[in-house]
Amino acid sequence: MSFSWRALIIAAILLTGSPLAFAEQIGCVMTAWKLIGANHKICVEAFHDPKLPGVTCHVSQAKAGGVAGTFGLAQDPSEFSLACRQTGSITVPGNMPRDETVFSEDTSILFKETRVVRMWDEKNRVLVYLAISRKLIEGAPASSISTVPVMPWNGR
Repeated sequence: MSFSWRALIIAAILLTGSPLAFAEQIGCVMTAWKLIGANHKICVEAFHDPKLPGVTCHVSQAKAGGVAGTFGLAQDPSEFSLACRQTGSITVPGNMPRDETVFSEDTSILFKETRVVRMWDEKNRVLVYLAISRKLIEGAPASSISTVPVMPWNGR
């Protein structure tokens, strides 16, 4: 019987009812050719904030190739970038949590992920999106930040 960590994580998300965004792949660029297996690449994905329509984020992530990468067993490097923009009208609810995970994607078969957390800077009316690499054992994770000022959209 084979064990799938992705299936376990998806089941946990479904059971907790946590609404995380699903990403749409925009495209990939090869960064290194591999003789055997998939090439190393950087891929760009887009996702919408699941609770705040009007915000779209793009995240670029390094994807390991080779034989292990071909079979989904490679540990992707903790290298990514994040950009979020207002793409429609944004209505911030009065009970907006101080911070909330809006996107999560596994980057290895065991306990490593890229996570995007939304924070609300109420004083400045700015949504702050922080991407972090989470690994169970290692210390300081990689991070990237993007901000979205909440402004009128098309006169609204």
